Amino acid sequence: MARKIVVTSGKGGVGKTTVAVNLSARLAQKGYRVILCDADFGLNNVDVCAGVEHLVTYDIIDVIEGRCRAKQALVRHPQYGNLYLLTSSHSAPERYISPQAVKVVLETLAPQFDFIFIDCPAGIDDGFHRAVATANEAIVVTTPHISALRDADKVITVLKSYHLANVSVVLNKVRGDLLMSGDCLSPKDVTELLKTPITGLLPEDFSIYEGDLTEIHPAFRLLAGNVATGKRRLYDVTKKYSGLWGNVRRVLRRRL
Repeated sequence: MARKIVVTSGKGGVGKTTVAVNLSARLAQKGYRVILCDADFGLNNVDVCAGVEHLVTYDIIDVIEGRCRAKQALVRHPQYGNLYLLTSSHSAPERYISPQAVKVVLETLAPQFDFIFIDCPAGIDDGFHRAVATANEAIVVTTPHISALRDADKVITVLKSYHLANVSVVLNKVRGDLLMSGDCLSPKDVTELLKTPITGLLPEDFSIYEGDLTEIHPAFRLLAGNVATGKRRLYDVTKKYSGLWGNVRRVLRRRL
């Protein structure tokens, strides 16, 4: 039976969908059978981020309204054979879809998969509650900026009312040079602030956000391992700024 994990965030622009896509791809690469469901009915861009938008025939609305079976709506990723995408509505994003309807679709598919990730709209509006109501666990994506952390804290507070089995944080876009100089909140600071464990630390690295799944960043490999096993091994974002050449990089980075 699949673990159903909602991937959410307090605000847009923190990399939530990028995290969901790369995490799903890495777990599929490790041999797990994975569905990534787009529950953001307004923006619905998971298929674009995963590079499969040209392969979509049916979406979750087609399943709910009986035009196809749940398995027919799944788009198999051409590069990662164990990764399947379930897209949201592109034809009528304003249509009301109940949490129960989405939950029934995912529960139909769950026995045949190991993970179902639900990409959730940012914030805590109706779309957030629809996505969270289908899940058993949650990953909150944030950055180490005060505004993002404040919004993440609000999301975590709301998630507690759902009594999920597990809630954890992915700290994204962390600059290793600022972390070393003390000009950035540390993972320990964030953990204490949000009172929630960190399951992944991702660097501010342009290669992560290029939208190309041909090579998954090592930070996502650690994150995937943590999600699969419950461990808390975090990627060292400061490593490239250590030593002689690391100092040079830090100086150059500060001048940009």
